[in-house]
Amino acid sequence: MTNSWRFKVLVGTACLLVGLAITYACSDFLDTPAQGALEEAALITKDGVEGALIAAYRSLDCNNATNGNWGCAASNWPLASTSDDAYKGAEATDQPQATKLELYAWSSDQAQDYLDRKWASMYEGVARANATIRFLEKVSQAKPGAISHADSIGILGEALFLRAHYHFELWRMWGNVPYYFATDSDYRKPNDTDAARGADSVSKLILADLQAAAGLLPATPRNGDKGRVTSWTARAYKGRVLAYTHQYPAAIATFDSVIAFGPYALELSFDHVWTGFHQFADAKETILAYQASVNDGEPNGNNSNYGERLNLPHSGSPFKCCGFHQPSQNLANFYAVNSVSGLPKAFTDPATWNNRDSVWVASPTDTVDPRMDWTIGRRWVPYKDWGMEDTTWIRAPGYGGPYSPKKNAQEKASGAVSKVGWQPEQENGVHIHIFRYADLLLLDAEAKVETNDLAGALALVNQIRARAAVTGQGCGAGSSNAALRLRYPVCKDDDRMAVPINDTTIKWATYKVSPYTAADFATQAAAREAVKIERRLELGMEGQRLFDLRRYGGSYAAQVMSTYLKAETTSVRRPYKSAQVGYGSPLNDFYPIPTVEIDLSVVGGVKRLNQNPGW
Repeated sequence: MTNSWRFKVLVGTACLLVGLAITYACSDFLDTPAQGALEEAALITKDGVEGALIAAYRSLDCNNATNGNWGCAASNWPLASTSDDAYKGAEATDQPQATKLELYAWSSDQAQDYLDRKWASMYEGVARANATIRFLEKVSQAKPGAISHADSIGILGEALFLRAHYHFELWRMWGNVPYYFATDSDYRKPNDTDAARGADSVSKLILADLQAAAGLLPATPRNGDKGRVTSWTARAYKGRVLAYTHQYPAAIATFDSVIAFGPYALELSFDHVWTGFHQFADAKETILAYQASVNDGEPNGNNSNYGERLNLPHSGSPFKCCGFHQPSQNLANFYAVNSVSGLPKAFTDPATWNNRDSVWVASPTDTVDPRMDWTIGRRWVPYKDWGMEDTTWIRAPGYGGPYSPKKNAQEKASGAVSKVGWQPEQENGVHIHIFRYADLLLLDAEAKVETNDLAGALALVNQIRARAAVTGQGCGAGSSNAALRLRYPVCKDDDRMAVPINDTTIKWATYKVSPYTAADFATQAAAREAVKIERRLELGMEGQRLFDLRRYGGSYAAQVMSTYLKAETTSVRRPYKSAQVGYGSPLNDFYPIPTVEIDLSVVGGVKRLNQNPGW
């Protein structure tokens, strides 16, 4: 596979499909100037079908049809701030809609603004996937042989996979949602309550689409285009849905097959996972990612990771804006390590690990997991290869806290920054992981714990920890950043961004990651907690935390969030959190279906969409 797949939006090029305006992305064959509105007949060609499919991929993140706000972000960061991982950040007066989400005021008009954007974005993706299927069928009927058999089944498999993914996002946010097929013509469909499919019918339909996709897709990306889904993508995703629905034996069988025979593996070093370096994009850890692209001819930078553009350090930093999605004090505390055992304090000291209120600044006396400094930007610590973070990088520390997001930032040396757009320093080509191999391994470990295969779970968790122990944040910019050299003379002429965790140049922390022992996993309860802890350490700030808390059960989520808020509302952390409503189950297990969508579902004076309980 030598080709690298990138999406290029044709601004102004749109097609009216199934009543929805769809702005097309393009591959090489559509790399032409915008032509205005197209008739559907113009798409009943091989190029039209392929273009419709690329447009379906493009809905993985905000696009010209859906970028009214940041509810459409591929990472779900506005939703992640409703967990204990992050604050909305920035300052109180900027994007108050996201603040309402954070404070659990989900029925407010402002929160509904973001929620409806996510709803519309995901159904836009569903509509594009279904349009691809319809166009493919029409071409097959009208122009037999225009699309080869191999391409036909590959296109169908990709479209079915994407339809399943978008419905999965809707399902894990709202639960009982309508499921749309290519044959549907009425888009005011009721929630899926088909008794014939039994309980949780939506997840069964998702699994059916994934199973069909796995049977149709090739084992390697079609046309050698990295970024396209394969049969292995579908199988891995099927395991994910099985784990979410607690079908643990089936999930284990699926995951173990992917692990044994699939193309995936952990990156050798954690810094290769979230990166702007081209050689690591769509590499062995990527299962599904939004293919962010910059400097590709799109005049406004909108093919970049648009949904993340607010989530970089603010004006005193090289990124210049905007300071959203700031890591919480709770998350920073979570990376503390027991200096003797090398295990997370959250595991060895469950009653006291979150007691620290002071800011985590550079200090060699602090023993922390090295993933802390790949996830969280903090004071006087090198920020990838951009130099040393300081107080000027934080927009409003009294509101959003003292830390910066870090995973979604490009490296300076990668060159993955846009040269065009509103604030080009914010826009980069870091691909946004939607599902990656480490996530799969930890879901497999979770399923093994629940089936009492504690040794199997231990081995998987220790794989993740062994990779975490390879490298930590290095000097990064010793030859070019005077402030860094002044504070750390040992960094002179040292531009290594990633170094072994015991490297003598590391003066801002003591990094330590040790494996768990069989004694640590001696009971199912201890093993279960260790897996939960490892998921947060590994996937922090990636938008998975709230969905994990929900998946663990309403009582667990309520307990975690109650404990979190009790600490956060003190005067030394985030006093504004006192306005946050506590997590309640079943109320907060799902978001309220946007009111505007319920109003639009009316047929004959009857609302076809039913609101979730309690809202």
